[in-house]
Amino acid sequence: MSDPNIGKKLTNRYELIELIGQGAMGRVYKAEDTLLGGVTVAVKFLSQTLLNDKMRDRFVQEATTCAQLGQKSIHVVRVTDYGVSEDEVPFYVMEYLQGDSLSALINQSPLPVPRFLGLTRQICLGLKSAHDGIRVKGYPKPVAIIHRDIKPSNILVTQDNSLGELAKILDFGIAKLIQADSDQTSSFMGTLAYASPEQMEGRELDSRSDIYSLGVMMFQMLSGKLPLRAQSHTFGGWYKVHHEQIPQPLSEVSAELKIPKLLETIVMSCLEKQPENRPQSVGEILKSLEPLEQRFGTGFRIGQRIGATLSRLPVVKKPTTEATRKEPPTAPSSNTDVCRLTSWPRNKPIAEIVFPYALQTSTQNWPTLWVMMPKVEIEKRLLSTRYNNFICTMSPHPMALWLTVLYSGEHGPRWLPCYLDLKTQSGQEMGFLLGQAGQYKILFFALENPQQCAHVVTCNIAAPQRKLLQEWVMTARNQISVGSPSISKEMLKAELNNNLKDKVIQQLETLYVR
Repeated sequence: MSDPNIGKKLTNRYELIELIGQGAMGRVYKAEDTLLGGVTVAVKFLSQTLLNDKMRDRFVQEATTCAQLGQKSIHVVRVTDYGVSEDEVPFYVMEYLQGDSLSALINQSPLPVPRFLGLTRQICLGLKSAHDGIRVKGYPKPVAIIHRDIKPSNILVTQDNSLGELAKILDFGIAKLIQADSDQTSSFMGTLAYASPEQMEGRELDSRSDIYSLGVMMFQMLSGKLPLRAQSHTFGGWYKVHHEQIPQPLSEVSAELKIPKLLETIVMSCLEKQPENRPQSVGEILKSLEPLEQRFGTGFRIGQRIGATLSRLPVVKKPTTEATRKEPPTAPSSNTDVCRLTSWPRNKPIAEIVFPYALQTSTQNWPTLWVMMPKVEIEKRLLSTRYNNFICTMSPHPMALWLTVLYSGEHGPRWLPCYLDLKTQSGQEMGFLLGQAGQYKILFFALENPQQCAHVVTCNIAAPQRKLLQEWVMTARNQISVGSPSISKEMLKAELNNNLKDKVIQQLETLYVR
């Protein structure tokens, strides 16, 4: 029997192509956004069996909540639109993601510890962004969002063009929407095998309920098995199990499992029956996982999640003599002379800022990074170890993070991040120049005397990153933006603060002491 929805166009914009998923909550369709030239999106309809007047009234607020969460974290699926069909059925429009559910990955085999750590960290970051809350009109403080249905089938693992393996949490807010409805308070909403004891009781939930569900899922990721087994797949059977059955330790599930004791302790603590005995926040879990990531996860997560965008050789060792302040032989002296003769642009504030600029020389344009800081700070940084890195996201808007770090053991890191909008001519030109030149110059300007460049240093770009930069520019030219540039910028900024900074510091500290 053919699906009558196939071929329909919603709000004269979204044309439904095929059914790609369905469950108790509703159906999900692959669709084309005809307004944006056929960009592929996913459209999820709320099941008609769950509709009532109050649900309709709350739908717009819930869709807005999901949209805000997607903007806060790259690890939450983005909701870009909402509406009501001709049949008066509400729907969400989401980013279309190709990949495997975490459930499918677990069914193939348990995850090795390094991959487990990489994916778990991302899932935790997505959950943390929700638990930290979003701004809701009429509320003075951020309102925390509890997922209520964390399970492997609600985690999608996809391959991002620039970030590598990427985990995203699906279906945020749907269960909360239903549970908040006064007509549904006597109904259990969630998945029996992953529900916390307090969720089974119908109590008011907080973030610790999600942590229990996360614990069940982490146990399954590592062992391929659930920590608890019910004699019958009924509400009563699972109610008894979640309240009375003690989970089997991971170390006893299989002799082949090689799970570090610390990791087992973290997972089992999430499975405590009483909320007060579990980690009290996802932030605590992230903190507890850090020693394990340092031991197991660094190489895997950098290699898989950031992929080729993280070069392991973009560091320039700190100079050892005063003579090394001069430009390396590979840099044309004319370019250095031009740099030294520049003055601070009139349209830029006299402040500690950093920005990219394509500097015109007698032969060609040259990629440069202009930095203003106090004179004493410049003197500190001239002998620093230099590091650079480039990360890009094509969705919702093509944007690249260009990161430069100046590091010394005495003064620590000086972060110099800037962002290239790859849909603009200037952003594309800079990306192409960086890839073509294979190096760029940092122009230092002193706050006390901005009329002339104080010092110039050169940073080399690793060959794999040069190639990626040019590929990103070519891809961005044909990529249709489906969201605001500011959203992509905030996602990259969050990636820098939550993920990259710690790893960069570890790498630089290791290099510095050798």
